[in-house]
Amino acid sequence: MPLEPIQLNDGNKIPAIAYGTGSKLKFQDITQYIEQAIELGFSHIDTADYYETEEYVGKAIKESGLARSELFVTTKYFGLGKSTTVDESIQESLSKLSLRSLDLYLIHQPEYLPNVSEVWKGFEKAQREGLAKSIGVSNLVDPQGLEDLIKGANVKPAVNQIMLHPYNYHEMKPVLDLCAKHHIVVEAYSSLAPITTYPNGPVDVPIQAAARRTGATPTQVVFLWVRAKGAVVVTTSTNKAHMEEYLAVADLPSLTDEEVAAIDVAGAQGPPSGLTARVRRMDTKEKVMWAVVGTMILFYGLGRMCG
Repeated sequence: MPLEPIQLNDGNKIPAIAYGTGSKLKFQDITQYIEQAIELGFSHIDTADYYETEEYVGKAIKESGLARSELFVTTKYFGLGKSTTVDESIQESLSKLSLRSLDLYLIHQPEYLPNVSEVWKGFEKAQREGLAKSIGVSNLVDPQGLEDLIKGANVKPAVNQIMLHPYNYHEMKPVLDLCAKHHIVVEAYSSLAPITTYPNGPVDVPIQAAARRTGATPTQVVFLWVRAKGAVVVTTSTNKAHMEEYLAVADLPSLTDEEVAAIDVAGAQGPPSGLTARVRRMDTKEKVMWAVVGTMILFYGLGRMCG
């Protein structure tokens, strides 16, 4: 069974897991992967003007044969280096997607826009006109920047999509708390960083312990951790087995409070350095070999100092 959707502060609901078309999928024809994701059960597709994948999302949606109401589509306004207005940009995105309206429209990098308050007014207008059911932001991790946007807005952002994983959780805590205060749902991308970017780090131990109890994979435990934080998972893959693994999280038990806390504490230690990670990956024989080499270098250096 699919994950329960999450309530937004505007009365709409958002699916709890999204298939993202950014990351390594940017700037190429990925129609086949989106089609596969939809076929396997992803109902939430995340794209962006900047990714240059909207056209392929549109093709895949058309090929799926699903009713529009069965899919939740997110895209993002970039704005940087372009003279197009919000109205022109959303119309262009809708044309590429072959849709009449979006489920969610986000400002991609609001912290880099000099006129973010004016851009937000354009977003509110798009929502009033029915071009986007919900509106929000992406990568707005400065709490003061988010607070300033809210103060000048008639409509609060419904969503803030940010990079979120156990190693940056404590760094993101201030903006997470502010989002909770205003009932802004957080979408988490790059959550698998402890596995893909920072393997063999402190969080491996509590993640593996939780995996053993729940019968989950480490990847699924990370997504369970994201769920425990009340966030939407935004992930991607071109591998069918991985997509199935991601969706199977819906059938797993939740992490206990103790398991979530253990991952938080381990994550606060920070990711392993390159050298630390390399040492942790070594088998016993390698460690002994490098210990011998290090000892020889040490004695050689001492001999030259004393000679």
